[in-house]
Amino acid sequence: MEKNKYKKKIVITGGLGFIGSNYLNKFVLSQRQYLFINIDAITYAANTKNITVAKEPNYIFEKADIRRLSAIETVFEKYQPTDIVHFAAESHVDISIEKPALFIETNIVGTHNLLMTAKKYGIDRYYQVSTDEVYGSLKKGDKAFRTTSPLAPNSPYSASKTSADLLVRAYHETFGLNTVISRCSNNYGPNQDYTKLIPKFISLLLAGKKVPLYSKGENIRDWIYVEDHIDAIDHIFHKGKPGHIYNVGGNCEMTNKEIVSVLLKLTKRKADAIEYVADRPGHDFRYAIDTREIQKELGWRAKFDFKQGIEKTFEYYKKIDTK
Repeated sequence: MEKNKYKKKIVITGGLGFIGSNYLNKFVLSQRQYLFINIDAITYAANTKNITVAKEPNYIFEKADIRRLSAIETVFEKYQPTDIVHFAAESHVDISIEKPALFIETNIVGTHNLLMTAKKYGIDRYYQVSTDEVYGSLKKGDKAFRTTSPLAPNSPYSASKTSADLLVRAYHETFGLNTVISRCSNNYGPNQDYTKLIPKFISLLLAGKKVPLYSKGENIRDWIYVEDHIDAIDHIFHKGKPGHIYNVGGNCEMTNKEIVSVLLKLTKRKADAIEYVADRPGHDFRYAIDTREIQKELGWRAKFDFKQGIEKTFEYYKKIDTK
């Protein structure tokens, strides 16, 4: 199929990263009628080996940094894309505390460059992949986040993602850009970089080392297997209402200590492998997502329970670490 014969030509930003690569590895194969144009700056969180569909005819890679408007426009001039799915982001909270300016440049300026380009080239749909962290922190007993929950980010990372979401809203309201936003809970699964809790801890435990657990490990997150998240993205991309926001979660709240307990069992390590360390500044206590809206409106729900997902994830990292 010639490039100008594709039903859609979709720019995927950050497609060498965790969630973006999982999305591409699945949908490049299952949606042959689309051309997927992956642009990535290849930062520490990216890996060309994450892509298993590099030789497919409906996949193209372009190295480009979304912080540079000219780089984005060059890609658009070359391929004349019809849609954008924006995964690319700096997402590590600890790094955002050390280098907040990097998050402003990538997550806010980079997003605005994409929005300006989408407006200029008349993009059919702009999809912003966001995070539940824009809502701030919950206490025990608080109701789960809904799309109507107040925005109350607590870290430079979540503040930068909140700012990006508000820019997306503004471009929809002011310029009529067809946008959708999804805010997802904590992901886990293949291709996640080793700065994140689950792959980092699996690697350390398999190596016979201790794992650093913040404070008492009581912080709570809602976990979702990455394949469930990318399926939700596909539902929202094709069926989501213009200008709408969708919350995506796994309905699986666990403390960090509970996560570590599962990993200890999988790696056959004991509790003395845990090293409790000082808590990080502004550490949100709890996240939880109410998914009833996306279930009712788009018919999506998570398929993997945590046992299934973590076993698949563990086998993936075990295979890599034992090579």
